[in-house]
Amino acid sequence: MYERALDGAAVVSVGSAGVVALDVGRWSDEPDAVDQVMLARCEAPVLDVGCGPGRLVAALNARGVPALGIDISARAVAQARDRGAVALRRAVEQALPAEGRWGTVLLADGNIGIGGDPASLLRRCRLLVGPRGLVLVETDPDDDADDTTPLTLRLDDGRSSRPLPWARVGARALSLLAPPCGFAVLEHWRLQGRTVVALRAL
Repeated sequence: MYERALDGAAVVSVGSAGVVALDVGRWSDEPDAVDQVMLARCEAPVLDVGCGPGRLVAALNARGVPALGIDISARAVAQARDRGAVALRRAVEQALPAEGRWGTVLLADGNIGIGGDPASLLRRCRLLVGPRGLVLVETDPDDDADDTTPLTLRLDDGRSSRPLPWARVGARALSLLAPPCGFAVLEHWRLQGRTVVALRAL
């Protein structure tokens, strides 16, 4: 159903945040002001986990910044490549190029929720970045969110996916979660209703 959404179908997610339309239009558009703030803070090379249609990787590649996107969706990877991004169809848990040498890992668009276990994902990111590496995490708009309720994707004709492991993590919850996973909170900012937290590897 995620791939149907990438093709333009109306798909919503149903979970602890209620019924939320997948914001595929923004994922496919050119980077907005919040994206630009994240991109400006990236330290090369950059790994975008859950890159979707590749707007961030394409923007970095266009600037001459070495960047790679990964996504489990074949459609997303194809769309990313079509816009000039370097992308692989790969899950973050699988073996990845340059492990331990990435300057920045991006978890944009709430992708800290991937897999439903934010601590495990952060520990994996700690293995991916180099010494003093950076992880940029777009957190839930609710700073107090700390929820691992699975979500379901639903088409407008009523068909639903199986429950998918997911998590909602706000800035405050992330600030508590980061140190045991090997990160210090460097900074965080809120712009246009979106919140991003920068973590520095210890």
